[in-house]
Amino acid sequence: MSKTLSKYLIDFLEYLEIEKNRSQQTVRNYDFYLKRFIGWFGEAKKPESLEAENVRQYRLWLNRLIDAHGDPLRKNTQNYHLIALRSFLKYLAKRDVKTLAAEKIELMKMPDREVSFLEGSDLNRLLEAPLASRMQPSSRAQAEGNTDNRKQTNKDGELIKYRDKAILELLFSTGLRVSELAGLKKDKVNLEKEEFTIMGKGRKSRVVFLSEQARYWLKKYLETRQDMNQYLFVSHDKRTDGTLPLTPRSVQRLVQKYARAAGITKPVTPHTLRHSYATDLLQNGADIRSVQTMLGHSSITTTQIYTHITDKELKNIYKKFHGKQRGGD
Repeated sequence: MSKTLSKYLIDFLEYLEIEKNRSQQTVRNYDFYLKRFIGWFGEAKKPESLEAENVRQYRLWLNRLIDAHGDPLRKNTQNYHLIALRSFLKYLAKRDVKTLAAEKIELMKMPDREVSFLEGSDLNRLLEAPLASRMQPSSRAQAEGNTDNRKQTNKDGELIKYRDKAILELLFSTGLRVSELAGLKKDKVNLEKEEFTIMGKGRKSRVVFLSEQARYWLKKYLETRQDMNQYLFVSHDKRTDGTLPLTPRSVQRLVQKYARAAGITKPVTPHTLRHSYATDLLQNGADIRSVQTMLGHSSITTTQIYTHITDKELKNIYKKFHGKQRGGD
């Protein structure tokens, strides 16, 4: 006798965690998406009762759903719900549970994803912004004129400059995701070898490489630090004695702050630097398969968001080499 979909969901999430080695965040996302579907379809429903018409109705419901901010669900978010459902159905089929075939669910076609990246003077200004910014001494230190306070403020300011400069250089040097950077520990980064292994999405490892600039500023930052924290980047907040690692959100705010300081008007995030890293490689002759490996993409399809860059280079090659032997009339 088959169980309800909600009962099978528990088995499926455990399967993702143990056999598929998915991250805890991925498991939580699938849990959320599938509980939303089961809540809509019916907690007591069994797999064999699911039909294509139910999925059509569910897609309509998703498309009309309004989120907590009063906005409709984005198209890619709707697709995430469908991807989770397809994975769940594939799992049930693998266990010989009678249900709707996963192939019956088609994802909606998405418009080509736009890639935002920095190059030239914008990129240089952003990377130099931490060194150009000035740390203001506290008003209390100014009022008291305390020399020791001013010295400590200057020291803390320098340390934060070095940290922030190292973060920006590392993001551009390696193409790390912000979560990967925030989770780095000091013993995982070999400054002498100029490369290290990172555990990325889906717990897949890849090698990333340090530029001379990234290596220099990381070394300078670590030599200036006096704490014993195991994380590569920490807060340096007096309230926490610098014991807390930077969160992905902290790194996002940091990048946005320096983008504004550099006079860049378009939105800039850590992922913008990841796009800039990939763009720089492709524009300088790297092939897309190598870039796929360096970014840690499981599928070349994901990396193909950068084809506009290679297409542009092809156009330049065409103009340079095509039709040169043709004479005039």
